[in-house]
Amino acid sequence: MSEFSNNIVAALRTVLPKEKEFYPLHEPTFSGNEMKYVQDCVATAWVSSVGKYVDTFEEMLAAFTGTRRAIAVANGTAALHICLILAGVESGDEVLCPALTFVATANAIAYCGAVPHLVDSEMRTLGVDPAKLKEHLKAIAEIKNGECYNKITGRRIKSLIVMHTFGHPVDLDPILEICNEYKIKLIEDAAESIGSYYKGVHTGNHGLISSLSFNGNKTITTGGGGAIITNDEELGKLAKHITTTAKRPHKWEFYHDMIGYNYRMPNLNAALGCAQMETLPELLKKKKQVADNYKKAFAGIEGIAFYDEPPFGKSNFWLNLIMLSKENALERDNVLAATNDAGIMTRPAWLLMQKLPMYKDSPRMDLSVAEDIETRLINIPSSPNLAGKGY
Repeated sequence: MSEFSNNIVAALRTVLPKEKEFYPLHEPTFSGNEMKYVQDCVATAWVSSVGKYVDTFEEMLAAFTGTRRAIAVANGTAALHICLILAGVESGDEVLCPALTFVATANAIAYCGAVPHLVDSEMRTLGVDPAKLKEHLKAIAEIKNGECYNKITGRRIKSLIVMHTFGHPVDLDPILEICNEYKIKLIEDAAESIGSYYKGVHTGNHGLISSLSFNGNKTITTGGGGAIITNDEELGKLAKHITTTAKRPHKWEFYHDMIGYNYRMPNLNAALGCAQMETLPELLKKKKQVADNYKKAFAGIEGIAFYDEPPFGKSNFWLNLIMLSKENALERDNVLAATNDAGIMTRPAWLLMQKLPMYKDSPRMDLSVAEDIETRLINIPSSPNLAGKGY
């Protein structure tokens, strides 16, 4: 193990509880009524897509995020797929999305028969760079009949997806200005950012419609699951309708009035979600303490920077990360090997979308910042239980 890697392992150990032999990247915390609600759900036999816990979970999500409607669905990718449909994305359209994202963002675009148009990130948020995006659109976009088109490909640019990377909010105000200027619908991929705020407003409130994820490794979990959130009441009603196979309510008749999707969240999963929502404020406090502990631990180590929330936002610190200096970028894989060998799970950023075979020919702008981030970013263990006792 190199001295550089050894220093990182040592810093991590000052934060991680000593009694554990293995530290996952993010594990769920069940400290409330999870067992009680799940057992109640089983006892009533209402375990599938209808039941009181689905309704309650949706109400809790809307109240917490400050949105008018929340629709619980099977997973975050399904949520994003429906967001794109409701934004009017059609086959052959282009959708602007970050190259630095989890593959689900691009996959949801492909589900619509649309084409991901990859854009760069900025270092201070790890999300879409509004200044660079504006310059890119000046060069390649034109407005025809009130809609945006790519002059090079001839395809319509219908939407922009921003992703709040690892829980850090994107700079949304200038992005909204760009979307208004170029007649582009904004969608927030807030899969990682429940409990994150942009200028005091919860993420997911700024776009036309947004998605959340409750996978097993998220801040709160329903096992699998996701949600659509929006402030457009009619859009919310339509989202609920489409995700329940577009079936009109009737005592016995099966009449479906449009193409729908069986994307419903089971009541059993929602029961888990209700209990998780009750503990969410406490979980967020613990995660902030873990981040603060890391910030102190890495403060004096040369060649490493702990990544903090942007000045205009409040992060949920879903996954904490360190950024190696450019001079130490070649040490990344050595650090990943040393930490994982020591029982400390660490991970690099996702491979950029253009490096995946299905998106290698996607239209794109200069992606130099995302490429730089990819070579230097390392995620570190971020579970709330790492805060310790008496945090």
